[in-house]
Amino acid sequence: MRRKARELALQVLFQKDLRRKGVDDILPYTPLPASWDEDTRGFFLALVRGVEEKAREIDRLIMETAEGWPLHRMATIDRNILRLATYEIVFLPEIPASVAINEAVELGKKYGTEESGRFINGVLGRLVRHLGKSKELEEVKGNGS
Repeated sequence: MRRKARELALQVLFQKDLRRKGVDDILPYTPLPASWDEDTRGFFLALVRGVEEKAREIDRLIMETAEGWPLHRMATIDRNILRLATYEIVFLPEIPASVAINEAVELGKKYGTEESGRFINGVLGRLVRHLGKSKELEEVKGNGS
């Protein structure tokens, strides 16, 4: 269910970016699946509201780690996947960085271009190293995951 919440959050963030509107302007037109429990709804809302609230810090971190790629030159979908994953990595410590990266790469493969998955993986990998969280990723790799 969290994967679906991420997908819908991405759609809201994409619309926010294109329309230059706030999340509160888009949410009334975003029906949430009736099958979602309160945890899933809460996770979805935490993502969209959190990305909006922390937008400046998130964009700054992306610009620091996306070498040679200013935000305005990134594909809109890639930019918003990076924002979503950066929010999870930095502000949701209960979500392992490796999970946030994997989910972001999958979103890139599904909604982006052929290069999106690799681009997103590279930027987020540099972000995690920049933040000093690479140890967590190494532990996951060491466990055969």
